[in-house]
Amino acid sequence: MLAWLAEYSGALGILNVFRYITFRTVGATVTAMFFVFFFGPTIIASLRVRQGKGQPIRADGPESHLLTKKGTPTMGGLMILSGVLVATLLWGNLKNPYLWSVLAVTLAFGMIGLYDDYLKVTKQSHAGLSGRVRLLIEAVVGVIACLVMAHADGGRLSTALTVPFFKDIVIDLGLFFFAFGAFVIVAAGNSVNLTDGLDGLAIVPVMIAAATFGFIAYLAGNAIFANYLQIHFTPGTGELAVVCGALIGAGLGFLWFNAPPAQIFMGDTGSLALGGLLGTVAVATKHEIVLGIVGGLFVLEAVSVIIQVASFKLTGKRIFLMAPIHHHFEKLGWKEPQIVIRFWIISVILALIGLSTLKLR
Repeated sequence: MLAWLAEYSGALGILNVFRYITFRTVGATVTAMFFVFFFGPTIIASLRVRQGKGQPIRADGPESHLLTKKGTPTMGGLMILSGVLVATLLWGNLKNPYLWSVLAVTLAFGMIGLYDDYLKVTKQSHAGLSGRVRLLIEAVVGVIACLVMAHADGGRLSTALTVPFFKDIVIDLGLFFFAFGAFVIVAAGNSVNLTDGLDGLAIVPVMIAAATFGFIAYLAGNAIFANYLQIHFTPGTGELAVVCGALIGAGLGFLWFNAPPAQIFMGDTGSLALGGLLGTVAVATKHEIVLGIVGGLFVLEAVSVIIQVASFKLTGKRIFLMAPIHHHFEKLGWKEPQIVIRFWIISVILALIGLSTLKLR
């Protein structure tokens, strides 16, 4: 919204700063952070009253969770999404189709997660929205978003897949791109959802990934930087740095309340939405494969569940003591802060590897 002030820079020179994505990204970060700081306690108090017993805790999970996490309210993703939405609408260029595509996916996935959380809280059961129904709705949202972004691109990359480390490899997927892009978005949403199992475990890797892709979006949307780094120029995607900045700010505000012992959980409301946001940014910037590297922790969590389920169905035996894999380490005797901080470290390392793909071409 504030981006339009740059149109009056001829009359007042200082307004020219609103042209710069970097300035507006910082503004979005700060705005989202203070929004969550300020309104967070009120939202938490309201959710605690409305939910009563809070998020149901898995009876077959780590025994400590029944003591330390019982009664903690969920749906904290509402705090994050509110901060992201307010900051993006305030600081983003509202004429940008990529911005609206990312926001639409984020809010749609957030609504799906909200309904899932609602069913779990009201029924005090883990049987929320049907998995098949949820995936189907997510897939439809993902396909529509990919169609919009392909139309916005309108060039040779609109349905293409680029390969990191190789500047000249561009694979035109044709119509298959829409299924592939939707898969990336849905997989990202559900992978972050599976990661959200310990206090602070998901939100920090999400912020690290958001910072990485905010940087990638800024470079990919700038013709000069894209040409220098020999990455594929995708006009308009630089504006997504503002959205990523808003996510970082909202994430910092949420972490204040989610740090152990958590006062609130983000729930599916937050985890699905944040993963969907990252997946959509990756598709928009043509860095889908890089997301698999930067978000490698999320991939690991999802793969551990797939392996566990497949092994049990095929052989009747489990590979891990418990899945997702962070619970496996809990069963091995690792303390929650150990797991969380070590997973944060892994996320930083993976982000650095992902960023290296920008130059190693």
